[in-house]
Amino acid sequence: MLDDSLQKLSERIGAAHVQRRLALETDHEAQLFGQGLIFFNLENLLLAPPIIRNALRLAGLYGRARRNADRVLIRRNAIAFANLPMAFDNFTILHVSDLHVDISEGAMRHLVSIVEDLQYDICVLTGDYRGKTFGPFDRSLDGVEQLRERLKGPIYGVLGNHDSIRMAPRLEAMGIRLFFNECEKIVRGEQAFYLAGVDDPHFYRTDDIKKAASSIPKDAFSILLCHTPEKYDEAANASFDLMLSGHTHGGQLCLPGGIPIKLEAALPRRMGAGAWKHADLNGYTSVGVGTSLLPVRLNCPPEITLHTLRRRRERERETMYCGGSYCLREQ
Repeated sequence: MLDDSLQKLSERIGAAHVQRRLALETDHEAQLFGQGLIFFNLENLLLAPPIIRNALRLAGLYGRARRNADRVLIRRNAIAFANLPMAFDNFTILHVSDLHVDISEGAMRHLVSIVEDLQYDICVLTGDYRGKTFGPFDRSLDGVEQLRERLKGPIYGVLGNHDSIRMAPRLEAMGIRLFFNECEKIVRGEQAFYLAGVDDPHFYRTDDIKKAASSIPKDAFSILLCHTPEKYDEAANASFDLMLSGHTHGGQLCLPGGIPIKLEAALPRRMGAGAWKHADLNGYTSVGVGTSLLPVRLNCPPEITLHTLRRRRERERETMYCGGSYCLREQ
């Protein structure tokens, strides 16, 4: 029997999905080995934070890593599509990911101070609002609410592997439209595109991309919100045009040049941060605002991203934002 807070969500997405997610959270949320798309879940290792902290201190890098974690950058990613409806030419999406609010207090303060002046049409959140993968979440949701007060326009989102489905009612009460293998039509005048989102694919594996895409017309322009880019192949096969994700933190602790020491994801390293392309699918993996385990970053500053969609003219070159500079891709 579902409690009252989840009843409305259950009526929308089905009691079976809600009950399955709750059961998985109870049985597996702090699991160290198995369950997810990768066998070993480092973020659930209790010894990991002190090991990382001590290693950074021994290397003389802890202070720098702490400061880096609080300096959220504003990235810009301009990308052109031949099938983008003309009404959405220069349509801008603010992409915020991996807040990990209760771990990343400095980054959250900086983020709250800079978002109010940004110009965009919609905002999307690609999951991981809580710091740990289990335990209390009210403090994290309090931080999301402070951020929400400074965001404009429609806001859409998905849950990540750090989030409980019990967080959904309060997030939606804030005016954040969460997707659970669903889609919504975004209308401007007489034209439209489709925005879809899936439940967490990385740990709980409750995603269903086919279901999310099932009501999207074959030739319609469509965008998929997915906490992790690991489902890139399924997204391409479902004919999505753009996939927006997070999860990887870009590695969080990287070698000079932004080379990740470890990516907590099963995917090609080129998809671990920034813009990428797979078949006809364009993608962007945000390195996120917050951090996992500890509020530390090296050679991988936190970010939010403004994606500007453009209608590609005939014989025009595609422009993509690639790790700090604009890249041109011949068509």
